This record gives sequence, structure tokens and C-alpha cells, in this order.
Amino acid sequence: MNDKKVIIVTGASRGIGREAAALFLEKGNIVYCLSRTCCDLEGINSVICDVTDSARLKEAIDGVYQKEKRIDVLVNNAGGGISGSVEKTIIGDARKLFELNFFSYFEAIKYTVPYMRSGKNGKIVNIGSVAGTLHFPFQAFYSATKAAVEALSNSLRGELAPFNIKVTAVLPGDTRTSFTDAREKGFENNDPDYGGRISRSIQKMEEGERSGMPPRKVAQKIYKAACSKNPRPAYIVGLSYNFFVFLNKVLPKRFVQFVINSMYA
Repeated sequence: MNDKKVIIVTGASRGIGREAAALFLEKGNIVYCLSRTCCDLEGINSVICDVTDSARLKEAIDGVYQKEKRIDVLVNNAGGGISGSVEKTIIGDARKLFELNFFSYFEAIKYTVPYMRSGKNGKIVNIGSVAGTLHFPFQAFYSATKAAVEALSNSLRGELAPFNIKVTAVLPGDTRTSFTDAREKGFENNDPDYGGRISRSIQKMEEGERSGMPPRKVAQKIYKAACSKNPRPAYIVGLSYNFFVFLNKVLPKRFVQFVINSMYA
């Protein structure tokens, strides 16, 4: 970025969001963190905000604009996960996940776009996941929310093009963050119907996450997307994940899902 920008990052108190906020700060920008807990980065403007609370989210975004008179970049990053079988997932838990992973993005966009449009400029970076493209058993609702984020980003990209507001999605693969331990586990280790399949599958996924890439790598891709004059529709983070997503495009879907199910189910 050539000059100081006003950046909003949701869920920047930890993990990928915190690393992204830190990188924007290092580059000399004005950064606001909107999260339920305070962000401890020196120099950041930390705003306590539950992004699933519509009124509070609007109040927080309005407050940023009233103080800075501009919003240049919105990074929708706040998120969570649940695991377990579709059959035994409590519908309230699934709805709660969509509220955080999808509807909070929609509302943050809804409240920010008028300010970006008045400035005839802006970038929206939505954090999706490779799991939105490659669908893993016992992670159905997480995958569904992230697939929805990518669809939202693609549609929004066309809607906002006349206003010079650019929209992109960043799709990380396995990343070492506290997300792994925070994931809600909606299953019994010895489920009488699924046996140990669920716990073995989740254990395999969590091993991959704990040995995954550092969140700084994802933050660098977020920064690149925010700085690009014409960002791509999506940025996949990690060479191996780019390869797997490519295979998913060229190989029969049935075969790709068979391989994934063999590995994780």
C-alpha cells in the first residue's frame, strides 16, 4: 500500500486475524480489531464486539467511519468450527456456526459497503477455507459455511465492480492456530452407531492442523490481496493445497470424494 489506509479486521485477537492485523500495522496502516476479546497488539485500535450481534457490529463499524472518515479494507476473519456427524449435530449448533462464519461476514459487508462506495474505493477480503472446496466427512457444517463464503464473495464481486470495490476470498489450508483446540466436538468418542470413525477422523484432521503452516503465511496472502489493484477471485494458501484444488477441478468428483473419504472416514 502506498499510503496509510484504514483497515478493519474481525476476530483479530488471535490466530490468522491477529497476524494479519500485525502485518497491516507494520506497513503503517490504521488498524481496527473487532472481536469479543481485546487484541493486545501495540498500536491497534481494539473494539470489543461480538460480530454476531447485529446492532453492536453496526455500531462498531459506524464508529470507525465517524472517527476516520474512511474505511479502505474490510477483512472478514472471525470464525469457528464444529465437528461430528450430520445426523447427530444439534441444529442450534449448526445455526450458531452459520451466524459466526457466514452471516457476520454478510452484515459486516452490509454496514461497510456504503462507506466504501462514498469513497469510490475499497477492498473486501473474506477468509474462506480449502475445506469449502474439498469436503471432509464429519466437518460438513464447517465446509458448508466456507463454501457459502466463497459463493458470497464471487457474487458480491460482480455487484460492487461499478463502485471500484474489489472483493476476494483467501482460502487457507491447515494452519497452526488455537482454532484447533477451540473447535466444538459434537460427538462421543465411542458413538454406538459410528464407532471410532468420528474421533479417528477428527484426530487426523487436528494432527494436520497442528503441523500446518504458520498463520503469518496466511496473513501475507491477505495483505497481498488487499494491496492488489485487481485481486483474484480467490487465493489458496499453500502450494500443496493449490495442487489438491487443481486435482479437484480436473478429476471426477466421485473419485476425489472417494479419496478424501478413504483418508478421513
